Amino acid sequence: MSILGAVLAFLALWGQPGVSAMTATPGGSKPSEAPVSAPAKAKIHAVSDPRATSAFVPDLETVRKLVERGLLAMSGKTNVASAWKVWVQPQDVVGFKVVSAPGALTGTRPAVVEALVDLLLRSGHSPGRIVIWDRQSRDLKAAGFQELARRLGVRCVATTDEGWDPQQFYESPVLGKLVFGDLEFGKGDRFSVGRRSHVAKLLTRQVTRIIPVTPLLTHHSGGIYGHLMSLAFGSVDNMYRFEADPSRTEESVPELCALDDLMPKVAFGVTDALVGQVRGDDKARLHDTIALNELRFGSDLVALDVVSMSDVAAARKAYPIEGERPLRTDLFFNAELLELGIAHTNRIEVLKDPR
Repeated sequence: MSILGAVLAFLALWGQPGVSAMTATPGGSKPSEAPVSAPAKAKIHAVSDPRATSAFVPDLETVRKLVERGLLAMSGKTNVASAWKVWVQPQDVVGFKVVSAPGALTGTRPAVVEALVDLLLRSGHSPGRIVIWDRQSRDLKAAGFQELARRLGVRCVATTDEGWDPQQFYESPVLGKLVFGDLEFGKGDRFSVGRRSHVAKLLTRQVTRIIPVTPLLTHHSGGIYGHLMSLAFGSVDNMYRFEADPSRTEESVPELCALDDLMPKVAFGVTDALVGQVRGDDKARLHDTIALNELRFGSDLVALDVVSMSDVAAARKAYPIEGERPLRTDLFFNAELLELGIAHTNRIEVLKDPR
């Protein structure tokens, strides 16, 4: 369903009998206001340690302790093994979605993924049911994730290598120029364009639980390259058609995330805010880098991204550039409209670990 369709459906429902903020009282007396519950809030658990990085390089032991703290805080359990059981069952195939294209310093840091995977393994989960994944194998290799997976005894998979499911796709009137690796490349007309974006077989046939681990990174059309954009663009083919135009990004990303094999499979997300890039997208630029030494855990990917955007906005305000445009936020409000999460900052609660 498109975003416009969701709005129309909501308005139609509002107009149906019995759907109102008022309720009738017995005997035909004046209607009275129904009890209105407080709006739901998204909770994000943030854990930090100034020793987590040194010269922007993560310290594995400190990061591991942060991951333990985050899992316990989010689950409310007293040990990590019990915490994992809140989200993952023994039969689940757990896919850790990373952002590997920017590299190990600017993208998802392997130290964070290593801590997560190692703790999951120690909880008793089978290594054959754990996958580290992203879109391109060359990026996974360059960022060190293939070597990490080999060392931990788990799989490292690129969605382009696994292929795309012909039965599961997102269709849009926006035409995209197909590239080698897309399912319909070479099979259509001579102009090689397509309207469908097929979902990765890795997600439709293997992975049952997704855990995105996403850095704090800006993006030219979406504001930030956060959990939503990473999940959407890493999971389907023929996706470049949505990236160049901000309005297409803002509409397509939430609709892609709403597909059955994406957001419904997400257990929780981890924002790798050890180091953030507040300008320049995936280009490592020290003068546009902030070291927050923080990890954030939450089940609401929209809220996690909104908090990341607040960090970027604050850092830019401290060091402004004349004529710089404000960050775009429509993507996140569109996601809230599709009930993917909460985008309003007054309904997002960041809980700081006191340690």
